[in-house]
Amino acid sequence: MRRRHCGSKSLRSCREAVKEGDYIEIFEAKVGNYIAEKSLLHSEAPVVVALSGGADSVALLAVLSRMHYDCRAAHCNFHLRGEESMRDMRHCQELCRALDVDFYVRDFDVEEYRRSNPGESVEMACRELRYAWFNDLLDREGAQSVAVGHHREDRAETFMLNLMRGAGIAGLTSMNPRSGNVVRPLLSVSRAEIERYLEELGLSYVVDSSNASDEYRRNRLRNRVFPMLEEAFPGATDSVLRSVSHLESARNIFYEAVEQKRKRYFSGNVVMLSDMISAEKEVATLLFEFLRPLKFTYAQILDILEASTTSGAHFCSSDGAVLAELSRGRLEIVDARRLKLSADERYSVSLQHDIAVPLHIAITQHRRDEFVPEKELGPAVAYIDVAALGDNAVWELRHWHRGDRIVPFGSRKSKLVSDLFVDAHFTAAQKREAWILTRNDEIVWIPLLRNSALFSIASNTEYYLRLEVVV
Repeated sequence: MRRRHCGSKSLRSCREAVKEGDYIEIFEAKVGNYIAEKSLLHSEAPVVVALSGGADSVALLAVLSRMHYDCRAAHCNFHLRGEESMRDMRHCQELCRALDVDFYVRDFDVEEYRRSNPGESVEMACRELRYAWFNDLLDREGAQSVAVGHHREDRAETFMLNLMRGAGIAGLTSMNPRSGNVVRPLLSVSRAEIERYLEELGLSYVVDSSNASDEYRRNRLRNRVFPMLEEAFPGATDSVLRSVSHLESARNIFYEAVEQKRKRYFSGNVVMLSDMISAEKEVATLLFEFLRPLKFTYAQILDILEASTTSGAHFCSSDGAVLAELSRGRLEIVDARRLKLSADERYSVSLQHDIAVPLHIAITQHRRDEFVPEKELGPAVAYIDVAALGDNAVWELRHWHRGDRIVPFGSRKSKLVSDLFVDAHFTAAQKREAWILTRNDEIVWIPLLRNSALFSIASNTEYYLRLEVVV
């Protein structure tokens, strides 16, 4: 990252010939009132301003700096438009020098990022890179927020884009004044107001040539759909924004109801799915609202409900971070990354002494004639012929793997460990947490669940090991 500190030339000294008219004061009062009404910014910490060089971001930086916020302008150069990208960067640098604002710029290799993240569109790759850097700047500068230049029409376009995707109430009201550490101080003003404000101040801005292309959906809405709507239905944009406002009011009531339902059906990280299905009419909508923040899609919710009477089916969130697993009418939500680590976890152990990790197992050696069955302890205790220690056998404790089989004590045929879990009414968590003792990867004992017929005490046994789980 390169840091460039602009000179001390002020905006007023740059524009001595421009007399501030009433419109400038009206615009700044409107933005200032919106910031205060929505509690977006305060004067006690810097604010990072996303500066592309376009009209919206230039107006945002100008109005915030003129309102005496401590601004740090951040410009991303993605090098996607050749010389035009360099032109944008130079314009931002000159603007910050005129406004006496610290200027930060970072160069990105978008294609390299996409090679490391297959399936990412150019638009999404730029967004990920941009906001990752903004978050770094927030920490480095001790800033309160990242301010972006979205305005009224942007909000209407976002509503329409999400409407075409079939979004619910959250998607239709997704462009909020504040989203985490991102604030949008210009949502109360229009593009026309922004352009007039810049004209009154005498500030120029750059135009991204790609904005004229209808290749992107947002551009098609802006360049073709909204003009046609305004022609056919004058005031269409204002009507859309009124709908967004009405939906926001309804959303607040809706979320309060969802939260009450969440308390009823969530137990820790488990959704009591069978209870929901029997009691709720709109169970799909409710489950979607529970899992939407975890990046589950509505299509996945329908799949979960279709498989709700089964056990073992699992569904991964769209970002791969979370797993939802069905188990006997319950839906368990777990960290997919931790789950993978847990599944791969295995420990080499020795049966010559007690085992301390990952399970405490006390081990003692006895003569065959000392053997007395301890039925009351069940599978908490295992008896293994000492002869099993020979042949340089490798002993391990690991978790269950799909397809694992065991020959249960008293039987000659193997059985799937997963069937034993079902018979024992194990939850998904209990299955994952169960430990298995193996000898050369053959299952000898599932502590607390089942003993194996392998290497059990026989008529020719001279010595045996007694293994007991210590709780």
